Amino acid sequence: MTNLSDVLVPAAIAIIMFGIGLNLTLDSFRRVFIRPKAILTGLSLQMIMLPAIGLLIASVWKLDPSYKVGIVLIAACPGGTASNLVTHMLQGRTALSISLTSFNSFLILFTIPFFTTLSLELFTGQHQEVALSFFDTFKNIGSTVIVPVITGLFIRHYFKSLADRIRPYLKYILPAILLIVFLVVGLNAQAGEGLIWDKLIHVLIPLLLLNITTILIGYWVAGEFKINQDGRYTISIEMGLQNSALAIFIASNILNNQAIAMVAIVYSSFSFFTTLGLAYLLSKKNR
Repeated sequence: MTNLSDVLVPAAIAIIMFGIGLNLTLDSFRRVFIRPKAILTGLSLQMIMLPAIGLLIASVWKLDPSYKVGIVLIAACPGGTASNLVTHMLQGRTALSISLTSFNSFLILFTIPFFTTLSLELFTGQHQEVALSFFDTFKNIGSTVIVPVITGLFIRHYFKSLADRIRPYLKYILPAILLIVFLVVGLNAQAGEGLIWDKLIHVLIPLLLLNITTILIGYWVAGEFKINQDGRYTISIEMGLQNSALAIFIASNILNNQAIAMVAIVYSSFSFFTTLGLAYLLSKKNR
């Protein structure tokens, strides 16, 4: 199952990002960087505010130390393809979402080791160095996000009639592919970790608090910086959807702690639906 998921999941993600690229233009990305306030605000919230909120919740909640570390870890792993697709589905600023994904994928090389090491020392008394590979990160983000999106942009620009024939079907195909990704990752994780739901139910409430609080804070802070409505709920989506697969990988393969990995599995079981629902309500605000 692991070998199959190692092939299917990246391929499915690449297809999703290709489909999103078919709906974008170069001008969409140009606007992001001509007016960089939204991307700078989003990155600051994702890289600093989100893990800090996770650290605060973990500090005040009475939980097993490994679960506390798990909360901080999931908060430090910003969202990827799922947030891009939700933004696209809700007609937000998809180019902003993809740009945030691309930049935060490199910034986490520094922020994840910092916050994970800090939480391990605070909650378990252990000092363990956490290091992520720059080459692997570059390869993954290039093959699953950057190249597929650029390919989609290229086809829309040079083969517009073909892109126009494909695009109407994407609103059905892309969510279906994402659902398959969630099922494959979830089943693979459960098979590998052996979930103990009676213990993990205690971590559900603080994780829900993390999810809902960060979505609302992202929306509010973006508003305080006078970012437009589409940008506000795009940033709120980025705050609510975390990269659970990355958190599971770090917990299982680097930290060798399955209890920490289980926290990410619990978060992934509900966060897509809560973020989609709350972001939908926010997207309708003031319209």
